[in-house]
Amino acid sequence: MAGTSLLLLIDDIATTLDDVALMAKVAAKKTAGVLGDDLALNAEQVAGVQAERELPIVWAVGKGSLINKLILVPLALALNAFAPWAVLPLLMLGGAYLCFEGFEKVVHTFWPEQEVGSALETDEDDDPANFNGDIASFEKEKVKGAIRTDFILSAEIIVITLGTVATASFMQQLIVLAGIGFVMTVGVYGLVAAIVKLDDGGLILCRRAAQPNGARWQHGLGMLMLSAAPKLMKFLAIAGTIAMFTVGGGILTHGIPPLHDAIHTLTHTHLHSVGEIAVVGPVLLSLLGILLDAAVGVVTGAAVLVGVSAVQKVRSKA
Repeated sequence: MAGTSLLLLIDDIATTLDDVALMAKVAAKKTAGVLGDDLALNAEQVAGVQAERELPIVWAVGKGSLINKLILVPLALALNAFAPWAVLPLLMLGGAYLCFEGFEKVVHTFWPEQEVGSALETDEDDDPANFNGDIASFEKEKVKGAIRTDFILSAEIIVITLGTVATASFMQQLIVLAGIGFVMTVGVYGLVAAIVKLDDGGLILCRRAAQPNGARWQHGLGMLMLSAAPKLMKFLAIAGTIAMFTVGGGILTHGIPPLHDAIHTLTHTHLHSVGEIAVVGPVLLSLLGILLDAAVGVVTGAAVLVGVSAVQKVRSKA
């Protein structure tokens, strides 16, 4: 009997871990848009600081991000336990916010003279030369602003993840939420640290190549790293914006049954022949679904931006 009970316990644990792994995979996929934006924004937060202070600032913001998750995860669990009806509206609100942020970035890129307030903007000047205080105060304000930014993005990650595990057991919810929060924090700030030090690594290699025993490959790799750093930042910004539309639009389409059914009918009924193309058919069908989600995200982002702009104009006149 004892051996049978032990086997049943092990089987239950294995099943639970499989379920947790599957839910974590789905949650990580859905939060990809926030992750791309989080990377770009936090990499920009260390702009203007001295090179030797970049990693300490990233570390300080990373610790603040973990504290944010420690606050948000219990709140999310309590919300799902006592007000589960609020999970879907919050999820839809998070999706609409992602679309709004993405469309706002597009507007600021092509029409920089347009000013629309964003919850992710900070009041601090990015140039320490223009800061009315010492460098330590400047860095402190930088960290505070970055942690505030992280709190908003972390809230989106937790809410999106909660929508994935809302019907699971309490233990599975706790494991997935805590796991996603921890992995996202370590992954984001680990990558941010690597990105902000990429140009420093290239400079070191170039200096070593200039020494008598230096190698040509060191100079070539160093120059490549120096030129890649700003391009990588641009790529992250663009990829993050696109992901915000696809993820935000996907959340909205899945939360609005008629819209989801219409997209499903279009892709799997009217265009089912596309999926039958050898090898590339299923890929093309998936890409079409992603493009439709992105289109919903763009339209939603534009609508929310128009609404926010109208409210701001009314408030400014008042």
